[in-house]
Amino acid sequence: MENETKQKLTARNIIGYALGDTGGVLAFGVISTFLNVYYTDVFGINPAKLTVLFLVARLWDAINDPMMGAFVDSRKPNPKGRFRPWVYFFSFPMMASLILIFLPIYDWFPGFNQTQFLIYAYITYIFYGMMYTGVNIPYGSMATVMTTDIKERSTLSMARTFGAGIGQMAGSVILPLVVYSVADNGAKFLDGHKLFAAILVIAGLQLVAYQLNYRLTKETVIAPPKEKGDSVFKVMGSLMKNRPFITLSLASMLLIAGNMFTNTANTYLFKNYYEAPGMQALVPVATYLPMALFMPFLNKLVLKFGKKELCAFGAYLAAGTYLLMYIIKLPSPVLFMAGLFITGIGLTFFTMEVWAIVSDAIDYQDKLTQKREEGTSYAIFSFFRKMGQTIAGVGVNALLAAIGYVAGTAGTNEVVKQTAEVNSGIYTLATLAPFVFYLVMALLMHFGYNLGKKETIALKEELETRNAARNNAA
Repeated sequence: MENETKQKLTARNIIGYALGDTGGVLAFGVISTFLNVYYTDVFGINPAKLTVLFLVARLWDAINDPMMGAFVDSRKPNPKGRFRPWVYFFSFPMMASLILIFLPIYDWFPGFNQTQFLIYAYITYIFYGMMYTGVNIPYGSMATVMTTDIKERSTLSMARTFGAGIGQMAGSVILPLVVYSVADNGAKFLDGHKLFAAILVIAGLQLVAYQLNYRLTKETVIAPPKEKGDSVFKVMGSLMKNRPFITLSLASMLLIAGNMFTNTANTYLFKNYYEAPGMQALVPVATYLPMALFMPFLNKLVLKFGKKELCAFGAYLAAGTYLLMYIIKLPSPVLFMAGLFITGIGLTFFTMEVWAIVSDAIDYQDKLTQKREEGTSYAIFSFFRKMGQTIAGVGVNALLAAIGYVAGTAGTNEVVKQTAEVNSGIYTLATLAPFVFYLVMALLMHFGYNLGKKETIALKEELETRNAARNNAA
């Protein structure tokens, strides 16, 4: 591998990389916050049937994601790089897929029944997942070829998280203020027409973000194309022997599961339990504000304590806070928001450092196999994170069905008043399930992930020495 030196990033590179996740999370934020409510309250689909939808989508991802990663790995880099051109190419169909999901087809086909709406949801959601993979795998792989420096990789990871925060704000802060309408009886409901208008704006912003990502970033660490004979199955088999990669993938899966579960559950919680749907707009503020507060100091904390150590501590803090919130059963949405702020402090470390940590785990794969397989490795990592989405989607809908949540009727703007027992169940699932997710995540990082501060530094030095010797011999 050429140019295995400390690659210093410019402000242009960092901003461009951050904008890539702004583009992705503009869509992801809307999907994680509103898609489930849209399906149950606007399309009128029973929550139990949605569990099958999310399972089927992930089964397809199990095939699609590794194939996309292997495809990217096997392509010969062109002057624009190995990964950047694919982000550019797939950004257009990804924008279209987001629009298709929220098309107001209930206006065009008023005679559609629940089964027909469900078929439409299958087609559009799976198409969106494929296009998201097409963008996200090359985008995530870019970090490994922009720099090899530990501090610079941490900066990229923080930049990506900051960019994601900007995208999340649009979907989770601004939209809750504009996509609800008031029924004749004074109750608020999710308005599909307002949501679709907002989606058109978000899709346009998403495309702009991806184009800027393409123009402002640069790949400087160039690896040769994957050698012939290394099938995707062989790479996957070797990754299964990579302890830090598998442990991190499982922990990241639980992070996504917890985040998406709480995003969806909080939408139901504020709408039904607290009867204050507008408060949902403050949830991302409570969870992202700690990231803004810690960002100036995070590199220093990483250098002093280590990425693994900070992530495990933070996950324990988040889990403990959710357990207290479940036990106390907070009566006020303001107090609940304060609890979310504390969980945000705990999750800040893992959320902001996960992309630097996965680069370390991919470096460990290089140590094991002496090959750079960023695309396939990141595809497998991405699949684990999608499994987290599945756990969240299946879990939320299974639990909603179990507590007796009643869906609306498609296209009627019907406001269904849930019983006190259902609302109490919503509070339980919004607090107890995240406790479980984050506790297991903390245990994995604490006891399973074996690249602590000292091990990461030793790994970097070993790879630099090995590659310097290889280049000198050549």
